[in-house]
Amino acid sequence: MRTSAKPASRTGTDGSPVFLGHFGLALAAKRVIPRASLGTTVMAAQWADGIWPVFVMIGIEHAEIRPGVTVVTPLDFVSYPFSHSLAADVGWAVLFALAYGTLRKDWRTALWLGVLVLSHWVLDVVAHRPDMPTWPGGPRLGAGLWNSLPATLVAEFALFGAGLWLYLRATRARDGQGSALPWAFAATLVIIYLAAVFGPPPPSERVLAITGLAGWLFVAWGYWIDRHRATVVAGTAIAARGLAARSG
Repeated sequence: MRTSAKPASRTGTDGSPVFLGHFGLALAAKRVIPRASLGTTVMAAQWADGIWPVFVMIGIEHAEIRPGVTVVTPLDFVSYPFSHSLAADVGWAVLFALAYGTLRKDWRTALWLGVLVLSHWVLDVVAHRPDMPTWPGGPRLGAGLWNSLPATLVAEFALFGAGLWLYLRATRARDGQGSALPWAFAATLVIIYLAAVFGPPPPSERVLAITGLAGWLFVAWGYWIDRHRATVVAGTAIAARGLAARSG
């Protein structure tokens, strides 16, 4: 893997891109699909970033660490057609929706989860420089939000803040853990995100992939949170235990 000698400035510690906007959509989705667990919506919204480290580790996708390639992240996404191309993400969205619908017999929720999987590509196109493939070997798109640190921070925190607010409005705590866990979840994400933006670049592509796999812990955390919160629908609350038995 090639690296650059250029000095790092406002670059990330890991590339996974701990992209707060994706988590914001996962949180907001509870308002639209209350039967889906927060763990499931986080999994859907972060699916592309969740499978990307696996593909990097087995050698079929690649990123290079080049401090300065954008203001926000030092990662040059050389090749990631199977996790981040539009064609691949459409396929993953269909498979995710089919799997959920088949298991839970809730096709409305399944459809929205598929939309959430595909939303990852849309948000990444806004943020990335033109490195987002439309299909393997196809044209690459990217609006380049990451070339402006202030604009990136405003967009990320606006999406995340709105999503957290909607989640808290759509649910209510059943106990003390239900009150504390969402805030701990949000605070942890914000700390990791700020460390990624303002810290040093990762030492290698392999370390990048290993730290990226840690993102799956937030899926588990989402399930944990929902077990301690009740989902509010039309003025009533669905008990978290009953919801957990019906939702994914």
